Amino acid sequence: MRKSFGAKAICYPMPVFIIGTYNADGTPNAMNAAWGGISEETEITICVDSGHKTAENLMTRKAFTVSMATADHVAACDYVGLVSGNKEPDKFAKAGFHATKSEYVDAPLIDELPMALECEVISYDPETCRLVGRIVNVSADESVLGENGKVDVGKLRPITFDTMNNQYLVLGEKVGQAFHDGVQLK
Repeated sequence: MRKSFGAKAICYPMPVFIIGTYNADGTPNAMNAAWGGISEETEITICVDSGHKTAENLMTRKAFTVSMATADHVAACDYVGLVSGNKEPDKFAKAGFHATKSEYVDAPLIDELPMALECEVISYDPETCRLVGRIVNVSADESVLGENGKVDVGKLRPITFDTMNNQYLVLGEKVGQAFHDGVQLK
């Protein structure tokens, strides 16, 4: 028997994205955004409330980074979601984050978070809170690369948001091989 929960924003896994932007004075800003995902091959869509400092920065700079929140930095990633850049201008530094300017867009890469999408704003609708970005580059620190030169999820240890239980969960266990395991059912 199934239990109904009604129309709610519940989906698994729910990625935890840390959006990086620059404030008007050039200081880095970050916010935690859990409602988003890849919407085209080089496009990401994220819900960003118009009241966030990040929304203002997006309209000014037309660029942002999306770092994957990791298990190693749960507290800092949660903190930038709890505190508003409108009220705490030094929240990036208080989270313990350090920034390196992206070579591809006018936005900061967060040194402590080893994987990021570097994006240009395609559109932002303050009424629906829908941000659409063009992925210009994906970068990852060598510390999270496997022997094949690709991102190793076990080393990255990205977290997801469990909406129903207000928990962060880590990803990483391999349970199958994509584009292979289903062949036996053909």
